[in-house]
Amino acid sequence: MHIIRILLGVIFFSAGVNGFIVFWGMESLFPTSNEAMILFQFDYLLIVEKTIEVLCGVFLLLNRYVPLAVASLLPIIVNIFLLHVFVDPSLLILAIILIIFEVYLLIYFRGNFIQLFEKKSSI
Repeated sequence: MHIIRILLGVIFFSAGVNGFIVFWGMESLFPTSNEAMILFQFDYLLIVEKTIEVLCGVFLLLNRYVPLAVASLLPIIVNIFLLHVFVDPSLLILAIILIIFEVYLLIYFRGNFIQLFEKKSSI
């Protein structure tokens, strides 16, 4: 579990930092999808997503608030996967790896999420 958490943390921390580098007008450190960058035509959206990626990456690397980080990254990972399936298949293998890592961590921390699926509140 630790290696998956650390790898996912490194991926999202570096992707978040890379996004800020692109936002500041500098050359990116890692390959980026041109189609994905077109979707970020509004700067605030890029800043919000990359901030979440950096924070979740740090949480995963420091082993703090891991269930929160896993839950916060879920919609981002699903969006990355769908983008690479339907728009730009160039980084599809990375998207598949992200899905596998996310599903593994969701299963590992399922005890933290099981109450979300209760039919009736205990109150």
